[in-house]
Amino acid sequence: MITYQVMTEEQVGKLSEIDRSEHIDLIYEMQNGEMIELQAGHECPSWDEDLLHEMEGRYLLELRNGGMAIGAFDADTLVGFGVLAHQWRGEHQDRLQVDLMYVSRNYRRRGIGTKIMQTLAAEAKQRGAKYLYISSTETRSAVFFYKSNGSQLTEDVDPELFKKEPKDIHMVVEL
Repeated sequence: MITYQVMTEEQVGKLSEIDRSEHIDLIYEMQNGEMIELQAGHECPSWDEDLLHEMEGRYLLELRNGGMAIGAFDADTLVGFGVLAHQWRGEHQDRLQVDLMYVSRNYRRRGIGTKIMQTLAAEAKQRGAKYLYISSTETRSAVFFYKSNGSQLTEDVDPELFKKEPKDIHMVVEL
């Protein structure tokens, strides 16, 4: 049985339990405001040491500054998590970002990511946000997941997030 809980700074080491690997068949690219589908056909491996260290740093930064993390656990093993960022975004400062969102390969397509998204959305709404902001990796699986959870492409792309990840697909979910 999968259980969900708010995660703490002390659980940062649990992130290494996530198997982020996947076969990437298609990616998307934004061209003139349109999402264009491109063939990919490669494997994305699980964490390497540098990427894991970067994700742990982002996780801790958000939690230490007022963000929150929700974890999905199978017994004591972390099988999915999402992080709601602390920084307000958008012209009207009414958006909170889903900064990190991962579900282990063998646990995908079971509603775990959706439950995490719903929990993050409820928290963002409680904090006064009108939208969730998503800077999604360009893979079909990620974009499809966010779209199936109510996300739509945004024309109001956050410049800071775009600069960090110019290939990402930028979306919002109205709360």
